[in-house]
Amino acid sequence: MNVIRKPWEQGFSNHFGFLNSASAARWAPIPLRLMVGYGFMQHGFAKLSKGPEAFAVILHAVGVPAPHLMAWLTILTEVFGGLAVLLGAFVPLVSLPMAALLLVAIFTVHLPYGFSSIKLLSVTSGRAQFGQPGYECDLLYLACHATLVLAGSGPLAIDGYLRRKG
Repeated sequence: MNVIRKPWEQGFSNHFGFLNSASAARWAPIPLRLMVGYGFMQHGFAKLSKGPEAFAVILHAVGVPAPHLMAWLTILTEVFGGLAVLLGAFVPLVSLPMAALLLVAIFTVHLPYGFSSIKLLSVTSGRAQFGQPGYECDLLYLACHATLVLAGSGPLAIDGYLRRKG
């Protein structure tokens, strides 16, 4: 007996079969690379624009040793590591110091504020006022790094080009 099913009864992947194909799945790392790379670069440029000295003061306040050196290492890791991830270059290598930065941020800054990155405190004059973010976004970045390291950088990545060439 041939039963006609409505699209929502067939299942999403059956209705949109192209999303299930291996050729489509191989493109999945690209949005992760773009978001992680851009996000890290933005954080690095923000610290650079306010001055590494200002960030060193924050690092000193939370007890990070050698705050001036660590400020520069953090900024360089965020800018150049972010660029490398964006381009898909040396992703397993640059993910290690980037993950270390995230772990330090979790344990020195975000942990006391809980999981959620969005803490709505109030709405004043039609504008939302937020509290300190938790460690949610740091965990999302760590998950993206793990995915890129385990699954690869995907197409249009320098890592793939180097692998094919070598």
